[in-house]
Amino acid sequence: MQIIAKTMQGLEGVLAEEIKQIGGERIEILTRAVSYEGEMDLVYKSNYLLRTALKVLVPVDEFQVMDDKALYERVTDLPWEDLFGLKQTFAIDAVTTGEFFRHSKYAALKTKDAIVDRFQRKFGKRPYVNVVNPDFKINLHIRKRTVTLSLDSSGESLHKRGYRINSVEAPLNEVLAAGLVLLSNWDQQSTLLDPMCGSGTIVIEAAKIALNMPPQEADRLFLFKKWDNFDSELWDEIVKNYEVETKPLPFKIVGRDKSLRNLKASQFNIEEAGLASVITTEKVNFFRYENDLGPLTIITNPPYDERLKEDDIRSFYEMIGSTLKQDYTSCSAWIISGHPEAFKYIGLRPSKKIGLYNGPILSKYHQYEMYAGSKKASKQ
Repeated sequence: MQIIAKTMQGLEGVLAEEIKQIGGERIEILTRAVSYEGEMDLVYKSNYLLRTALKVLVPVDEFQVMDDKALYERVTDLPWEDLFGLKQTFAIDAVTTGEFFRHSKYAALKTKDAIVDRFQRKFGKRPYVNVVNPDFKINLHIRKRTVTLSLDSSGESLHKRGYRINSVEAPLNEVLAAGLVLLSNWDQQSTLLDPMCGSGTIVIEAAKIALNMPPQEADRLFLFKKWDNFDSELWDEIVKNYEVETKPLPFKIVGRDKSLRNLKASQFNIEEAGLASVITTEKVNFFRYENDLGPLTIITNPPYDERLKEDDIRSFYEMIGSTLKQDYTSCSAWIISGHPEAFKYIGLRPSKKIGLYNGPILSKYHQYEMYAGSKKASKQ
């Protein structure tokens, strides 16, 4: 079957590589999504194992329409009763672009009407809609005249891992945090440091990657578990095959922050994720503490406030650059920022530049390779 995994813009290549690792075939990179093929076990694995996926969809039909009447008729023709029953609730999740369907709520309403009318005609009864916690969710995507109807196998967005019980202002999305770690090509042998760790999302995702721990909990209520064809024995086998032991690593993963409130939040979340024995947390001001960890990889999302004045941004990022130059030679530093002008104040030349979206915010993800002396002398 065809499967589509949705992701954040800029992470499509990372997601495609993850899909390849778990056995996906005929992989095609789309915009904010990756299409691939596999059996039902791959649908289960995709939800359980893909770190940079937001949703896993299974397309059931694709067709062209010109108006709402054609949409209604085509949806009515599909055998929805083979997929879910009268006792199950359902919901429509719609995204529309183009001139024919400008309002996603209206398109969702027409699709819902078509489905309940089919049930009414066949059985004299209609299933109920539950937009909050449905048993069955249908994804409706309309781009210009092309309509794609898919089954949502995930339910709640996969970025919600369940460990974030304590949060700080503007926390980093878990899918993006995992993507940052995977994009950094961290060797998983040297120390990894987030010096402004906030609620600890980057170090938690890094620890899960290092341990080869699935990003999701096995008891999570994925929607595919409510499907009539759900194979519980297959699911149990997959979970058993990917069981890992949480054990200390031969290198350090360190989360630091100057704010005690932030540090407490990260400690709560790390504990909830079952990673307290793997991640070290310390109250440290990045700008006032010399590097005592040796060569390492830094991955960080500096505090971002759209209300910061230009002078504050300038001085803040100048301090980041000078601290890296003075105390973090022989280190690789990866920094993500949603401020368009921030990086020019660091005063360092990036070795890599990657464009990403942090929610709706267009962001840049830069790597700085720090050398003792000149780059040429360091390589020699």
